[in-house]
Amino acid sequence: MPPADRMHLVDTTLFYAPHSGGVKRYLHEKRRSLAHTPQVTHTLLVPGASDALIAGGISTLAAPRLPHRAGYRWPLRRRAWRAALIALAPDLIEAGDPYLPALASSDAARQLGIPAVAFAHSDLPRLLGRYSGAAGVRAGEAWLRRLYARFDAVLAPSQVIAQRLAAAGIARVSVQPLGVDAEAFHPRQGVLDLRVQLGLPARTRLLLFAGRLAAEKNIPLLRAAVRRLGAPYHLLLVGGRDARRLDATTSMLPYEADTARLAQLIASCDALLHAGTQETFGMVVLEAYACARPVVAVPAGALPELVDDAVGVLAADVSAAALAEAIAALYARDRAALGAAARARIERDYAWPRVVAQQLDTYRALLHQPRPAALAGVAL
Repeated sequence: MPPADRMHLVDTTLFYAPHSGGVKRYLHEKRRSLAHTPQVTHTLLVPGASDALIAGGISTLAAPRLPHRAGYRWPLRRRAWRAALIALAPDLIEAGDPYLPALASSDAARQLGIPAVAFAHSDLPRLLGRYSGAAGVRAGEAWLRRLYARFDAVLAPSQVIAQRLAAAGIARVSVQPLGVDAEAFHPRQGVLDLRVQLGLPARTRLLLFAGRLAAEKNIPLLRAAVRRLGAPYHLLLVGGRDARRLDATTSMLPYEADTARLAQLIASCDALLHAGTQETFGMVVLEAYACARPVVAVPAGALPELVDDAVGVLAADVSAAALAEAIAALYARDRAALGAAARARIERDYAWPRVVAQQLDTYRALLHQPRPAALAGVAL
């Protein structure tokens, strides 16, 4: 246990790339918050183009790029990853994926005699189920049971993920919501001329989705719903490769890495539209709420935990017709009141300082308790 509650925390994951989404934002916001906590040193260990260990900074280990995967890299050197973690000399390791970095994290933690935490940012069983059906789900659950048995605690970003892990026979699971930078994402970021910039009429009812335009985000469903409504509704997709008009009801802008510009785009639209069916949390929903923008979403994944009648509209099902109906219902309500309620919810529950303080309580509790002896007997 570190002296006087000082702590060197190392976060490691392969979910880190130039165009990656929620996990990278989580790690950067965590670093920003911890920079104001003098007793905590925070280090990231992620895949990169070369090996570079920087205690208290962003460390990288060389890993090959995955083709056509937004710059993601896939680590192949478990021993090197374990050695790097040991060399960084952490007091606690958090692994943010269920792959090689997680295996190396549990290896290093056992050798160092320190706690290891797994954060279930992804839903591996359902990812495998998309390709292999029920057999893929069972294989994913079996893998997670063996992997997470090596960890002192498992954090889930939402109730739905925590329940799925528990149903798969995984112990020591607790819910740890993510957060949002409530100062960067703020209603004051809105600009009145976004419609002009997009070449749209001033009366346009402008909806936005921001994030990776991956299959699980159900972008075709978003477009179909807005197409059913027609003018004056228009969808802005932020996350493509270039800026262009896709059709009469959809425009696209490139992936936006700049937080200030992303906040400006969100705050300048009427609402966020989200049809993702695999969301383990949904950080962009919090970003919309922080900008005092309501959200229209489908009832899938973790979205129903964040979207309710006080702050938006949840569609009746995952279909273009139901989503279009929900969008129309939003415009029949007082959107300013919904946005104000959304902003208040962020300030109360989801600002990063509050979320990170909750995490630190979890870490400190682990540092002050004996590690279960059973952890040392699980081999992978």
